[in-house]
Amino acid sequence: ETQLMESGGGSVQPGGSLRLSCAASGFRFSTTGMSWGRQAPGKALEWVSDIYSDSRLVEYADAVKGRFTTSRDNAKNTLYLDLNNLRTEDTGVYFCCRGLNCVGTRGPGTQVTVSS
Repeated sequence: ETQLMESGGGSVQPGGSLRLSCAASGFRFSTTGMSWGRQAPGKALEWVSDIYSDSRLVEYADAVKGRFTTSRDNAKNTLYLDLNNLRTEDTGVYFCCRGLNCVGTRGPGTQVTVSS
């Protein structure tokens, strides 16, 4: 059974940084593409980033390109999202997802709040 658990969210001021982690279990993480999505209050889920199983290709939504970095440690079955230069519009619940485009199974999410 696929299990995903995000952590690392919190409240920061604009311009701040956070590192999100996603612990994965129940499937072969090292051969599975993964993704991040986020959902702002009252809005639909938004795709944030994809990463291939071997990290050969990483893609980002235009809204986060240059500020967010996705990485993974296949030895630890863990996915990461580094959030830098955060903006108020980055506020939302962040999810890690099995597979690309954040259309597969996802975790419960971790809240990121950016406010002054």
